[in-house]
Amino acid sequence: MKRDRQEKILELIAQSDIETQHALAEALSEAGYPSTQATISRDIRELGISKELAIAGKYRYRAPQKSNHAERAARLRTIFRESVVHVAIAQNIVVIQTLPGLASAACSAIDGMSVSGLVGTLAGDDTAFVAMEDNRAAERFKLEIEDMFS
Repeated sequence: MKRDRQEKILELIAQSDIETQHALAEALSEAGYPSTQATISRDIRELGISKELAIAGKYRYRAPQKSNHAERAARLRTIFRESVVHVAIAQNIVVIQTLPGLASAACSAIDGMSVSGLVGTLAGDDTAFVAMEDNRAAERFKLEIEDMFS
């Protein structure tokens, strides 16, 4: 659902000049993706969407160039690989221990990875909690993390 919604956001901002999150929320709702302002704000951040001055003198959302988004994702994966110390599972929660001060960077990397089954992340100083849809999704994600280190 998240990936579909984000693809629809990119499609909508490419097709028309959308100036505000409210206008984007209305367009998404009309397209069958009702969303809260907080969700749209998070999607905008994750997708790297920015505002630019349009020809009519108003601002509009603009999608990042694909190479920039790919570079950002690669940098986040590097941060993730270099910051994680230990990974454990507690039912549908993946608990990630990081170097001090890097749990937020690890969560940002996870949020930018389009992880299947991800519900949300929460970061402390050196511990990140990753809520997954179910125990099986948590186990799959732990295996993905372990694959990054091999």
